[in-house]
Amino acid sequence: MRAFTLALILLKAIGLSVISSAWAEAVVIPGPKGVALHGELFRPAGVPVGPAIVALHGCGGAFPSRDRQWAEALTARGHVVLFPNSFTSRGLGGQCRERNRIATASGLRRLDAIAAGEWLRAQAGVPPGGVVLLGWSDGGTTVLATARAEAGLPAGLFRRFIAFYPGCRGFAERGGWVPAGPLDILMGEADDWTPIAPCRVLAGSVAGVRLHGFAGAYHDFDAPEPVRVMRNIPTSQNADHSVHVGGDPAARAAALALVPALLGTP
Repeated sequence: MRAFTLALILLKAIGLSVISSAWAEAVVIPGPKGVALHGELFRPAGVPVGPAIVALHGCGGAFPSRDRQWAEALTARGHVVLFPNSFTSRGLGGQCRERNRIATASGLRRLDAIAAGEWLRAQAGVPPGGVVLLGWSDGGTTVLATARAEAGLPAGLFRRFIAFYPGCRGFAERGGWVPAGPLDILMGEADDWTPIAPCRVLAGSVAGVRLHGFAGAYHDFDAPEPVRVMRNIPTSQNADHSVHVGGDPAARAAALALVPALLGTP
C-alpha cells in the first residue's frame, strides 16, 4: 500500500493523474487570444490504431464520471483522447445558469476546438488523416459550430464530428449550414433542455448529418449518474426553467457501442 501511494505521489509530481485504467497527462495548449488552454491527454496502452479525438465538455465543465468512462472506452480501442477545458483555462466555473457567457459555442469555444485539434494532430504517434471532434451538450453545440465548412476551418483538420445532445435550433433555422465532414448527433428523445425536434430538421435537410435518437432518454443520458432535476436553466424548454439530466442505462450502453462503430474501432 505504501509503495502504491508513493507511486501516485510521484505521478502527480510529474503532471500525470490516473482515471481508473486510463492515464491522463496534464497539457497546456496555445489557445486563442493568448490563452493557455489547459487539458488532459489520454493515450492508449499500445500504438494508436484509430483517429485521435478532441472531446469537449458541456456547460458545467469537466464531468469526471462521464469523462472517465469515455476515456476508458476510447483508449481501450486505440484512440488518443484530448479533453481541453475552455472554462478553467479562463478562470470560469460552470456556465449552465449564465445567460451571457464569455466562452460561447460559436465564439471562443469554437476557436478552442480548432486550437486543440491542431495541437493534437501535431503530436507524435497520432495517426494521420485528421482528428475527430466530439462534444457533449454545449460542447456538442460547439461541435456543430466548428463543423461548418468555411474558410476559418483548417482544411483536413477534422475528419468526423460527433455531437451529444447539442442545441440544433439555431443551425436548423439559419440555413446554409453544411458540415465539413460526416456528422452524427446523439439525442435523448425526452430531452427538455436541448430538444430533439430541431436536430431532426437538421438531419432531414443537410447531407452528411445523421441523427440517432434514444427513446425516453434525457440530457446527459450517457452519464453513469441517476436522473435528477436542475433548476434555473435559462434555455430550459419548461416554463419553470427546470430540466432533467442523467443517465439512461439502455441508451448509455447503446452509445458506448455506437461511437466506436462510427470510428471504425468497435
